[in-house]
Amino acid sequence: MWLFVLFLAVPLIEIALFIQVGGLIGLWPTLGIVILTAVAGMSLMRSQGAKAWNDVNRSFGELRDPGRPLAHGVMIMFAGMLLVLPGFFTDSLGLALLVPGIRELVMRWIASRIQVSRVQMGGRPEPHRPPYNDGVIDGDFVVEDESQDHSPVPPDVSPRENRNRGNSGWTRH
Repeated sequence: MWLFVLFLAVPLIEIALFIQVGGLIGLWPTLGIVILTAVAGMSLMRSQGAKAWNDVNRSFGELRDPGRPLAHGVMIMFAGMLLVLPGFFTDSLGLALLVPGIRELVMRWIASRIQVSRVQMGGRPEPHRPPYNDGVIDGDFVVEDESQDHSPVPPDVSPRENRNRGNSGWTRH
């Protein structure tokens, strides 16, 4: 029901604002403002969208949770959709969503209204595969010069002495 009210209210608000602003400043300046806000908003959306995409990539590269940068990206895309729609009300909402502080407030409000009841990682296991590690370890290796000493550390050598020896048997510097 609230979606119906939204679809009914937004066009009525836009029409009322067009009439009010057009009555104050005239038709052509009103249309000019709508076009200028759309162009400026799209430009801001493009630059902030690129920043949000870089933040998502950085979070993946640093093995951090990409949820916050993704949420910013989604809100920037939503702001772009609002800016494409002609009107003062939608342009105002779209431009507001391009402000990072307002996006943070919106995310906090949405997060306060969401309740996570279950988290599942990796989906369901396939029926023919057991849901545990099957003992296979995938890895890469490099063949090095075999003339070097790669012998393991004797058990009677302390970790401090081993560090001073240089070669641990597992890594090389």
